[in-house]
Amino acid sequence: MRFALYALIAGLTGTALYFGLTAPIVAPNARNFDTSAGEVAVAKIAGPLAHPWAITFLPDKTMLVTERGGRLVQITPEGQIAEVAGVPEVRAGGQGGLLDMVAARDFAETREIFLTYSEPDDQYSHTAVAVARLDDDARTLKDVRVIFRQSPGGTASIHFGSRVVEAPDGTLWVTLGERGSKTHAQSPANHLGKIVRINRDGSVPTDNPFVGGIELDEIWSIGHRNPQGAALDPETGMLWTVEHGAKGGDEINKPAAGKNYGWPIISYGVNYDGSKIGEGAQKPGLEQPVFYWDPSIAPSGLMIYSGRLWPDWKGDLFVGALKFQLMSRLDRKGDEITGEERLFEDVYGRIRDIREGPEGAIWFVTDHRDGGLFRILPAN
Repeated sequence: MRFALYALIAGLTGTALYFGLTAPIVAPNARNFDTSAGEVAVAKIAGPLAHPWAITFLPDKTMLVTERGGRLVQITPEGQIAEVAGVPEVRAGGQGGLLDMVAARDFAETREIFLTYSEPDDQYSHTAVAVARLDDDARTLKDVRVIFRQSPGGTASIHFGSRVVEAPDGTLWVTLGERGSKTHAQSPANHLGKIVRINRDGSVPTDNPFVGGIELDEIWSIGHRNPQGAALDPETGMLWTVEHGAKGGDEINKPAAGKNYGWPIISYGVNYDGSKIGEGAQKPGLEQPVFYWDPSIAPSGLMIYSGRLWPDWKGDLFVGALKFQLMSRLDRKGDEITGEERLFEDVYGRIRDIREGPEGAIWFVTDHRDGGLFRILPAN
């Protein structure tokens, strides 16, 4: 296996340069932690970043990172930051702003990326998906066009959801929160509290589960509260999501076509005032989560690990937590979660996104005004 050789760059704290040779070298400022898979080293690669939200990797080993306020930056493996122009206008406030981003599978040919964000519309805002082409210098987005808008818009600045995942067949799954309007998550006539599936040009796949019915054609699954994490299983190509409960009841789900995941009829949490939500934790016809947290950890980004650098973690789920400021690693056997390991609790702050890099390193960003981009490698 070819690993990345990282050479230290003088004057750049915790940064590293990729040479594509033999083995990873840990930066001198890295902090070591004991884990179930052995000692790991965590190093800050770049920052400060203003409320970073998502990471994606490009073929040249550079990264793009979104900042919630509306800035998109390119970060080199040495940790150098440059702003990317041409980002669409966002309504930044509360939980809204410039949110998720992923480079298309065929980026090397098309240079296309997909962005999700809160799009302004008079006094309202929509969770929107845009596709754009990154120029050859990675300094400007061109040909930006919106391919999906959540309907209806809303004035609330919460529960945008807003992860986008490209399926193996090239379709896009988009997670959408209910914008604080609980009952809308069960309505077939809107996109609130839904996962939708669209083609990359914004059209509707003909095999979507509700095409031709009373539900909106884009809808894949319903009854979601605020799914802020989504990832593909690298072996099966199936979608997994993580979503916020209220007071307790954060969920891991494996959304299937046409299924109803219960919000706000069922939940393992309670309202913030302690009152009961809906009809309890279970009801026939409504799906149960694969796993849930109570008390809530306020989950965000989700990654399913390939096992390249840590074979013991192959297939495990990694979830960023905002409230408890940790990384949750979930042991997985097939579709069952069999255990949890909590990493870095109260060390780095609010972990917003987690991604696996091209060589198997684990990367994450922290959601603060002076947030950062961090890399995890084996310590030896």
